[in-house]
Amino acid sequence: MSECVFCRIISGDIPAAVLMQTDKIISFLDINPVNRGHALIMPKRHVASLLELGDDELQAAIVAARRVAAAVCKGTNSPAFNILENDGEPAGQLIDHAHFHVIPRRLDDGFSFGWRRLSYKEGELKALQEDIKRKL
Repeated sequence: MSECVFCRIISGDIPAAVLMQTDKIISFLDINPVNRGHALIMPKRHVASLLELGDDELQAAIVAARRVAAAVCKGTNSPAFNILENDGEPAGQLIDHAHFHVIPRRLDDGFSFGWRRLSYKEGELKALQEDIKRKL
């Protein structure tokens, strides 16, 4: 039996509030939601990182995320949503199975990312741009 809780949900060993599934992906409600209606979308194949997904799996997941986001917003009467993918422990990934979060949002929901805003030193932005472009 797999140690991955998401793989156990996919196999049916652990019950979940499934919203949709195809041969490539599954979506279900998060049991510890940020907001009511918070849903997860993931590939059925166990991979830890988005970088390990095949293009077909990634396409299926993001198309499903858009579809789930529309339904979740209608179902929770929310005017907006976030789609997030935390990739790796430093990014906040808690379960080692690639997945997207769809979080319905309202102006008064009390959830804040608290993003900081940095700036680049003279010439740093251009140097970083060139370094990243060489790695594409």
